[in-house]
Amino acid sequence: MTFNTFKRVAFTLLFLSVFSFSFAKDDKSKDSDKEFDAKEMIMHHVKDAYGMHIIDYDGHSYAIPLPIILYTDKGLITFMSSEFHHDYNGEVVVEKNGQRFVNVHEKIYLLNEGEVAVAYDADHHPTNAQRPWDFSVTRNVFMMWVSVVVLLLIFLTAAKRYKKSGDNVPKGIASFVEPLIVFVRDEIAKPMIGEHKYKRFMPYLLTVFFFIWINNIFGLIPILNGANLSGNIAFTFALAFCTFLITTFSGNKNYWKHIFWMPGVPVPMKIFLMPIEIVGMFVKPVSLMIRLFANITAGHIIILALMSLIFIFESIAVAPVSIAFSLFIGVIEIVVTAIQAYIFTVLSALYFGMATEEAH
Repeated sequence: MTFNTFKRVAFTLLFLSVFSFSFAKDDKSKDSDKEFDAKEMIMHHVKDAYGMHIIDYDGHSYAIPLPIILYTDKGLITFMSSEFHHDYNGEVVVEKNGQRFVNVHEKIYLLNEGEVAVAYDADHHPTNAQRPWDFSVTRNVFMMWVSVVVLLLIFLTAAKRYKKSGDNVPKGIASFVEPLIVFVRDEIAKPMIGEHKYKRFMPYLLTVFFFIWINNIFGLIPILNGANLSGNIAFTFALAFCTFLITTFSGNKNYWKHIFWMPGVPVPMKIFLMPIEIVGMFVKPVSLMIRLFANITAGHIIILALMSLIFIFESIAVAPVSIAFSLFIGVIEIVVTAIQAYIFTVLSALYFGMATEEAH
């Protein structure tokens, strides 16, 4: 093993150890006698949150507070997520403009007038509170903005490198970006869409590829608390919806003919196939949405479940096994981050190619 390889492995193990330590204290610091609930811990870390939790140290939580933006009958209410003091069990009540707010499992509720504490039914749903209009900047939204800034820096820097280069030879960051752009063009856009029509779809395909990839990578960094943006169904829905809109508005006469009145088949078969093709128009983007969401979320859940074994068995002897398997899954997840970006881009290009294909 080379020294560089050893450094990478040691660094990864350190991050995993910090991550496991962080969520262990998060779940047990409040009540040391409470039995460890792996499901609650995993779901809490997989879903979105109102703050960027960094680490727990010496009984204190350290996090980046994010703005809470709510709209109620009394108008716009704003405050920082730090006012909840890292509580997501509805115990801390924040009073603003004569109204009381609580955070119940990363959902903010407005208590009914006169209520001072949240009450629950048998299924642990609040009975004396309601959800206000929520426009808060959550952890996923914050990391999405960070990814946009990072992408702009990368590509603007690469563009400046080309402008300064007289022979258009890529240098620096441009030498890393160019092969990826050429790969998307030559291996995805041209084969799926065609030589003559691929150019107008390239901006979207490149944006989707790099946007998904970099956010998947951010989701693997423990110090960012694994902001699970691609594991958020709203995020994957938005991307799939964009693909659906582009496919629909790019469809030519031949595309719509194959959906509503497929040529070359008997009339009874056309009537039978038409509703299937119409349903297929919506199934394709739904499959894009679910595939990306499920694959990214599954990786996070597996890693957290493996780390949970240490606390389920309450034995330090399990730690080496849990960390080793978590490291193994983590390495696989690094590959999956690129694969999922590639699959989403390939299928989007395939749908664009089907929509613009000429009759033959």
